[in-house]
Amino acid sequence: MRGEPEKTDVVIVGAGFTGLSAALELKAAGIDFLLLEARDRVGGRVESMEIGDGERIDSGGQFLCEDMPALMALVEEHGKTLVEAYVDGEFIAQPAMSAGEAERTYVGSMMIRDRMNAIAPDDPDIAGLSVAAWLDRQNDPEDAKAAFRSMIEGLWCQALEKLPLWHLIDNDRRITNEVSELQYFLAETMHSLAEDLAQDLGARVRLGVHVTRIGQGANGVSIHAGAGSIEARCLLVAVPPVMASRIDYSPPLPAALEKALGVWRSGTVIKMLARYPTAFWRAKGLSGMVMWRDQPGLFACDASKDDDHPALVVFIGGPSAIEWRGFGQEGLRTRIAARLVAALGPEAAKWIGFAVRYWFDDLGSVGGYSDLIVNMDATDAERTILAGAPPVHFASSELSPSFPGYVEGAIVAGRIAARKIIAELQSAIATKASGS
Repeated sequence: MRGEPEKTDVVIVGAGFTGLSAALELKAAGIDFLLLEARDRVGGRVESMEIGDGERIDSGGQFLCEDMPALMALVEEHGKTLVEAYVDGEFIAQPAMSAGEAERTYVGSMMIRDRMNAIAPDDPDIAGLSVAAWLDRQNDPEDAKAAFRSMIEGLWCQALEKLPLWHLIDNDRRITNEVSELQYFLAETMHSLAEDLAQDLGARVRLGVHVTRIGQGANGVSIHAGAGSIEARCLLVAVPPVMASRIDYSPPLPAALEKALGVWRSGTVIKMLARYPTAFWRAKGLSGMVMWRDQPGLFACDASKDDDHPALVVFIGGPSAIEWRGFGQEGLRTRIAARLVAALGPEAAKWIGFAVRYWFDDLGSVGGYSDLIVNMDATDAERTILAGAPPVHFASSELSPSFPGYVEGAIVAGRIAARKIIAELQSAIATKASGS
């Protein structure tokens, strides 16, 4: 027989940076809450794994820059060590081209991106248009267009044919960094920062709690997880839209909200890190940065923590990631080795450590780097989700007014949602007091 349900003011579902940030806001305001996480760890799309000799590396979100104020402040507050990404030396474009041609191709791809972002997201001339269809209409050199496709599919991990042009423009406009987003990473891992935030919350964080159903009644919400239940005045669903859409809501969410949650698709990306005995590329005057035009979404850069830990990180996103997953672990390593050797030389196949993380939401995990709208006409989806169905609220990095799809965006989104809930609770208390 089930015992009496536990009671609290607010339940937060999801202990990624959105949920953690919201929880810290509630704690500061003196609001009672519980933070529930289905996994056995916090961090969401930020996690770490061991590559050997006890060293942990970021297998999820990793990079940050000085133009991400909320994240940079947390890094300083928790005493994390910033490692400046190595960018000195020559950038390599594949298939091979001269340095001048590579520079022109890169500049050409950025010109396409700037031209795209000069279009208003609500311009009626782009209604129903995918990014791929718009790109086909451009008169730029094919190398520049191929580089643009590789860049966008690598960043957003979706096929351009699936991605509404207005949605990409709207996302890109909210990503406002003027320095490279690959400026820094953390020596202790980004995941260690998530763990520090969770430690600040203590026993209010509960891991391994899978929420199966959310009910609403006259007095608030009822959250069902395993054999138990929790009653709360408010609920914050702090997971990406695709995951939020898979929860059973009783009664069902309003039709418009249910539809808005259903128009997203998680990205697909494989992240790999290769550890080497020496940073051989630096000795050749190379930065370690490589972009492939013939394999869209494939990108490599230097991720050496220090001189004793030379490493390259390699990402492959979008349709290419789906293709390469089919080759299996050994086939993946063989293809990566061949690609790196062609770009950087034979030493690239002589790694001494290799780690792989697949980010696909059909593998019992979650896709990366974020969810994206794949319905060309769903222009109101974000506004509808943000409005929620009080006392049920939603927040995620995808819905952030700044840096959607990034850790910075997750922090901002969580704080905004928490402040909204705090105001709602305070208003309810004031209304009750005035009526008594």
